[in-house]
Amino acid sequence: MDAVDAPDSFVVGVDYGTLSGRAVVVRVRDGKELGSGVYDYPHAVVTGTLPEDTAGRGADGQPARLPGEWALQVPNDYRDVLRHAVPAALAESGIDPAAVVGIATDFTACTMVPVKADGTPLNELPGFENRPHAYVKLWRHHAAQPQADRINRLAAERGEDWLPRYGGLISSEWEFAKGLQLLEEDPEAYAEMDHWVEAADWIVWQLCGRYVRNACTAGYKGIYQDGRYPSEDFLAALNPQFKDFVSAKLEHTIGRLGDAAGHLTAEAAAWTGLPEGIAVAVGNVDAHVTAPAAKAVDPGQLVAIMGTSTCHVMNGTELREVPGMCGVVDGGIVDGLWGYEAGQSGVGDIFGWFTKYGVPPEYHQAAEAAGLGIHEYLTERAASQAIGEHGLIALDWHSGNRSVLVDHELSGIVVGQTLATRPEDTYRALLEATAFGTRTIVDAFRNSGVPVKEFIVAGGLLKNPLLMQIYADATGLQLSTIGSAQGPALGSAIHAAVAAGKYTDIREAAAAMGSEPGEVYTPIPENVAAYEELFQEYKTLHDYFGRGSNDVMHRLKAIQRRAAGAVLPGATAAFPARATEGVSA
Repeated sequence: MDAVDAPDSFVVGVDYGTLSGRAVVVRVRDGKELGSGVYDYPHAVVTGTLPEDTAGRGADGQPARLPGEWALQVPNDYRDVLRHAVPAALAESGIDPAAVVGIATDFTACTMVPVKADGTPLNELPGFENRPHAYVKLWRHHAAQPQADRINRLAAERGEDWLPRYGGLISSEWEFAKGLQLLEEDPEAYAEMDHWVEAADWIVWQLCGRYVRNACTAGYKGIYQDGRYPSEDFLAALNPQFKDFVSAKLEHTIGRLGDAAGHLTAEAAAWTGLPEGIAVAVGNVDAHVTAPAAKAVDPGQLVAIMGTSTCHVMNGTELREVPGMCGVVDGGIVDGLWGYEAGQSGVGDIFGWFTKYGVPPEYHQAAEAAGLGIHEYLTERAASQAIGEHGLIALDWHSGNRSVLVDHELSGIVVGQTLATRPEDTYRALLEATAFGTRTIVDAFRNSGVPVKEFIVAGGLLKNPLLMQIYADATGLQLSTIGSAQGPALGSAIHAAVAAGKYTDIREAAAAMGSEPGEVYTPIPENVAAYEELFQEYKTLHDYFGRGSNDVMHRLKAIQRRAAGAVLPGATAAFPARATEGVSA
């Protein structure tokens, strides 16, 4: 590590992803990243059965089985990130921890934790460790789609004025749908819960001992618009027992982004090795903190954070209603601008699924012999193809569709396969499908009067140059990558610096601490033309399967649920939970 001048001060940013937490130590005056640490969640994503080491067993003594659309996590894994990743980052940085003035965190969203009044998660209570609804519902938990459908139908029928702010549809991933599912499938757990908390706020609570609800998730995931939530009358119409959901379970003091939620407690100082009493910033979402890290705080700069999923965030000067967006929030990214959010529920997850289950052993063996990972090997083979040579078109809905259809009952499809189709063909078609999904989002913004001028990519997938060029060609936009390998963690560190009083606001901090661009990919005109032809085929399939012409994907989901047929622990006869065979992550 470089020698560090004594007067310098430092901040720590912690990025909570789907599978791990990453901490980075950053110098306040210039954003230089001095050390990092990563901690993989021991329980990863819980999808098949509850983990045995949490005593998550059913009445028969066997691990409680989960339906296929479920995705849970264990909250203590998040605490362990503070115990491991932060000390590792400090050690690598070589700085004196006493020079750290603030810490900030970001989280996947919408990831929800049911807790008691003191912040204890329900799954840590005796008697609740075997109840799936007592655990964290990860952002990609899609089992609340029936509840989301009811919310959307009722809101449309009543003409609720908040619905257009979310593109006309509320996602099954968000706070209200997941909360309604909890009430209807495990009312005892719902009654035991005192607060329904975003994980972004829960981890801040663990750090500073104060529960402060962040403005970002309240607006984008909690239907908080113009100073209010959906009315009690609306909630009662969904379910009479849901009437006081906001007042009894959800509503809480809202903190502005970049403000301090509190100060580091003695307990959290012992976990992290940081000084007690330093500023702890209000929580935030992984995508939204990345915009300042990329110096993308001006209108029209679309930032795509590409990992297991992709979240697209952008600022605009005016309020526009964009069909199928995740939301538009006043000051949702930076003060003074409207923050827009869209997203794709599956991107890197789709590529990972295909390499795990769709690629024969001989390809894995050849990759190993060549000294390459399987993704690199398939990319190398796919890169030699002309556009369209594989004869395929795919829909990137293996984890449902977040934008612009907002329907997690949709599923993936590949059209055009023959006996001559090889794994690299399908792999490239899946890469292209996710690019077409982003193109669909860009078109929705533009068609609604929200200009998209720049395209900036952060996240782990920017390492794949073929994928980046495909995105540039499919969207027709010049694409630049963020120079930092830890974009969200750097963004959190920027918020920590503001919370510690080192900068007046996020814009000023971003200018000083944000990362310069990395690689730049320019659209190739002949590739743009070739992808335009394929995109029109994608669009035809997109509308055919996604807009009601053929609801076969929904019907298959219903058949799948009926075939599984088991009841979860804690489920009621009125609202039975149907189990689907899954694979533990």
